[in-house]
Amino acid sequence: MSHDVHQGAAGQPARKPAVLLIHGFTGSRTAMLPWAQALESAGFDTLCPVLPGHETSWQDMIGRNFSEWILATEQSFDELAATHEQVFVAGLSMGGALALHLATRRNVAGVSLVNPGLVVDSPLAPYTKYLRRVVRSVAPISNDIAKRGADEKAYGRTPVAAVHQLHQLFAQTRSRLGLVTAPVQLFRSTVDNVVSDASVHALTEGLKPGTLAEHHQLLHSKHVATLDYDAAQIFEESARFFHHLAAQATHSPKGRP
Repeated sequence: MSHDVHQGAAGQPARKPAVLLIHGFTGSRTAMLPWAQALESAGFDTLCPVLPGHETSWQDMIGRNFSEWILATEQSFDELAATHEQVFVAGLSMGGALALHLATRRNVAGVSLVNPGLVVDSPLAPYTKYLRRVVRSVAPISNDIAKRGADEKAYGRTPVAAVHQLHQLFAQTRSRLGLVTAPVQLFRSTVDNVVSDASVHALTEGLKPGTLAEHHQLLHSKHVATLDYDAAQIFEESARFFHHLAAQATHSPKGRP
């Protein structure tokens, strides 16, 4: 991973494009680092921030507002955009929702999503605002990975108050999907015990026709596919997708595809 951002001489925009990678809910950068490293090998600069309340303890997520996660991604994007003409965004799970939200508020060059969440599937989700006062945390659904021995280093508990924030983030993102103009690439695992097809349906129904440029099935992976058997497919296809969009923008009279 590169948390340091590379730039051209004398602060001029770097000629190579950059990718912002966003991890998932209660997860960590661990799930994104191999992707970031592969993209760097493919010629991109990368930035993989830690979302507020993550990579410490699950208790740190209590009291966090989903707007903090949005702000963190916007600040990271702005950091890259200050030194790069083209900035792409990649997201896993909740990171996918944040990537889409970002694409409605910034000049994102393209979006790559792995099992993005847009719907909290639990029927209790709308009531977490009240449940959080009674139940502090619930068991996690982490390490949904087919590959044995893989560990995403997610929290051991899921705070109910944070699920309430996740529910709000998803609702706001769904309402803004029609504003996404950047081309979107989707990777979807055939078996996913964390995010159901309801999120995929929300994505395809919410985006304007033609915005979803690619839809790839991951036949051998579960939710955290970036650490699973199809990881190489994700890395190679996303690099190709971003390179294609970058070349299109370079040869476009307006600098955009």
